Amino acid sequence: MPMRGAVDAFVQHLRAERGLSANTLAAYRSDLRQFETFVRARGHQDWDLPPRVIQEFMTYLIEREYRQASQARKLAAVKALYRHLHASGSITTDPTAGLGGARVAKRRPKIVSTSDVERLLEQAADAATPEAARDRAMLEVLYATGMRVSELVALDMRNLDAESQTVRLGRTRQRTAPLSDRAADALDAYVADARTKLLRRADQPAVFLNHRGNRLTRQGFWLIIKAAAQRAGIQTPITPHTLRHSFAAHRLQGDSSVHEVQELLGHASPASTKVYVDLAREARRQPPGAPEAAPAS
Repeated sequence: MPMRGAVDAFVQHLRAERGLSANTLAAYRSDLRQFETFVRARGHQDWDLPPRVIQEFMTYLIEREYRQASQARKLAAVKALYRHLHASGSITTDPTAGLGGARVAKRRPKIVSTSDVERLLEQAADAATPEAARDRAMLEVLYATGMRVSELVALDMRNLDAESQTVRLGRTRQRTAPLSDRAADALDAYVADARTKLLRRADQPAVFLNHRGNRLTRQGFWLIIKAAAQRAGIQTPITPHTLRHSFAAHRLQGDSSVHEVQELLGHASPASTKVYVDLAREARRQPPGAPEAAPAS
């Protein structure tokens, strides 16, 4: 069945058959639009999907650190859509049939070694163009703070405090993230020169801009970090989330406490942070000069 219009038709069905509230219907529509966008981005044009695509969507939610309640809600919406499509004869097989419950288990984070991170940051140090200076600043800030990629691209100039070398993050759970000297230097250099060359409108609040002078998107930064890892010759796949996970594990490998890292990451519960403790412990066990352990799958 073609994708176009199916989500809206299903939401209309829910409104007519189940009399759900406007807020609940809006949540269904938003969650299913996200799933549709995910599926289309992987080249699928209809709802007849193999079960592996649903599993990939589950992994996508985990890697982007959606809360378990949000993961469960989104997967429940997908399962409800497929039950409807299957019952109406629009599809012959329901790819969600074998999923069981919609609750998603936490997966062990993937991290990279400190040496790989250093190689990534070193290759970005040669900032010969405004875009290169921006990329260097973004990579340095991301690893220095452990912030989410959504927080990185959402930074506005008012969030920066050059004097205290900090950035303000979050909306509902606001926090202040300290910058390392290297990250602060890279950010200051970008703001003072490269950003002014990328700027097209004086009232643009975004810190990180694309070549059109607009706010850089998450997708844009994903391409940047992928290209940077390739130039650095790093074999392990690196995403913005990998750097966030690595930041947490490396901090715990040093002298930071779980509580300190929890605050830096903006986790509501220490349970979300403790997953990194085992990763840090394993890294400490590596004998001097031994190759670092491969990231967990």
